[in-house]
Amino acid sequence: MKFKPVYFYGLVLVAAVIILVVVTQQDNVEDNLSDNKISTEEMPQDDVHSQFRNEGDDSPSKENLSEEYHQKLTELKNTVEQNPNDTLAIRHYADYLAASHKIDEAVLNYNKILKIDPSRLDILFNLSFLFYNLGNMEQADEYNNRVLKLEPDHVSALYNKGAISATRGDTETAREIWNRIVKDFPESETTALAKQSLERL
Repeated sequence: MKFKPVYFYGLVLVAAVIILVVVTQQDNVEDNLSDNKISTEEMPQDDVHSQFRNEGDDSPSKENLSEEYHQKLTELKNTVEQNPNDTLAIRHYADYLAASHKIDEAVLNYNKILKIDPSRLDILFNLSFLFYNLGNMEQADEYNNRVLKLEPDHVSALYNKGAISATRGDTETAREIWNRIVKDFPESETTALAKQSLERL
């Protein structure tokens, strides 16, 4: 079979078109990137973006963030001291302490809320979670059981009861609890988590 020059010129033409398209697209991308440079002059002047600006237009530093953290912590603490029965203020302070890995102080403040209102499921649940993460299964189970005493069908607390049991090595109890969740609460988001946990047992 003889190779015709028409095919050769056709292939060269197609290759040239492809190269031209690729080069043009790369130039367009580079132009778009250079046109979309981010600068503080283009940053919106609103509350959301104001935290990214400093008076000297410097980037936030470790010192600035540390100062902001301490300021916020002091502010929350002062609010609690001024309003010792304000459970919402205490909750914000305790949550902030927990997120800051100041667990002992967080537990102390969560317990202040429980002295005011011992039926606070959210606080009992948080305490159970904190102690679980610390590896203190006894305390985690104690607070989780208090949730279940107040609300026996609290799906998340049931799941946690299974997780605590599994962590303690009691896989049969964990399996029983998680199977109950799958059976009795098929529409719950926790059911998917229970199914995954059952597969891992």
